[in-house]
Amino acid sequence: MAIDPPVLKAPPRRLSPRKPSLATSHHSAKHEHPSVEDDDDEALRVLKKRRTSSEAPEDRPVKNTEELERAQTEMERYVSQIEGEPEADPNGDGWADLDREDVDDPLMVSEYVVEIFEYLKEVEQTSLPNPNYMENQKDLAWKMRGILTDWLIQVHLRFRLLPETLFLAVNIIDRFLSARVVSLAKLQLVGITCMFIAAKVEEIVSPSASDFLRCADSSYSQVEILQAERYILKTLEWNMSYPNPIHFLRRISKADEYNVQVRTIAKYLMEIQCVEWRLIAAPPSLLAAASIWLSRLMLGREEWTPNLAHYSSYAESALIPTANLMLNYILKSVRHPSFYKKYASKKFMKASVFARKWAMNRWQENYQVQLEEELPSLKALIRVTRDRAIKDGMDPDAGNCEELTEALEGR
Repeated sequence: MAIDPPVLKAPPRRLSPRKPSLATSHHSAKHEHPSVEDDDDEALRVLKKRRTSSEAPEDRPVKNTEELERAQTEMERYVSQIEGEPEADPNGDGWADLDREDVDDPLMVSEYVVEIFEYLKEVEQTSLPNPNYMENQKDLAWKMRGILTDWLIQVHLRFRLLPETLFLAVNIIDRFLSARVVSLAKLQLVGITCMFIAAKVEEIVSPSASDFLRCADSSYSQVEILQAERYILKTLEWNMSYPNPIHFLRRISKADEYNVQVRTIAKYLMEIQCVEWRLIAAPPSLLAAASIWLSRLMLGREEWTPNLAHYSSYAESALIPTANLMLNYILKSVRHPSFYKKYASKKFMKASVFARKWAMNRWQENYQVQLEEELPSLKALIRVTRDRAIKDGMDPDAGNCEELTEALEGR
């Protein structure tokens, strides 16, 4: 059950001969779980592959100039059309009452669901950490937070805990670090203790303190983790009322007809907040809505319908800045391997591989996208390729016409 601890101390302490180092953890995972090997190798191939303009797509005919000119004209027409389209108003008309379908299901509490989510949106403002708390930390930096949370994702996956547990644990870490100065030597203790607290809140059967300590390579004693638990809870005034973004994601998925692929990619995008400090300031409801919106855009579903706007409570324009941060994170080189490999598995439909491939097919690595400026062109491209798919008798999905997409984007 032991998992390599995050490298947070300098100089690094010596590990026992029986315990693999971070450098060998990838190979040990293959031996423990043979199914991981194929997923990890495929993920690494995607990372290493770089498309260049000289590479010709295999088995694809070259588009003639006349056809490309027609497509460019269609692109320009769609861009003008998109720029003039009014966005859906969350409080406007045009949305359908989807809760009416659940009147006979007591588990869906359709009579109270609207009031419940209105209350959660009020509470989420009280559980937000200070987005600039690292300025008050003497020994820590944002990079160390990313290393810690990437390791906690590995711990979370090993114990097969609920997604709510991970988001609550990261929220507790950020809120605690907003209130107290922590030394580098105690950062791992804070992380594992917050995961221990979150598991107690969210899980039906929570791992014990000794189980979590084994993941920390016995760096601390059980007495220390219990003392840290009391101190953290006292600092946060025992307030665990954190509106989890997973709850908002499920609510929005109702308006998206519970599309599994959209929701899985959205989970990956939403979890970026755990390792990317720039998303700390985003409330959980905004995080969930932006994840669904960007996931739909990647899958060629560019419209933010009145239903989606109403049940997410956000207009499209309010989602773009948060989605922009997610997209720019994806375009960076992979800095959190545990997080990337988790979503590169078949269990999560290889969401991290798909998202990175989609982004790298459109922009260069480390490019800073200005999504608001490029959005009309992206949407126009989706509509042009969809029209072409319908014309060719294929499924109207933007991904079905990669050849035309590449030609229009100049690749």
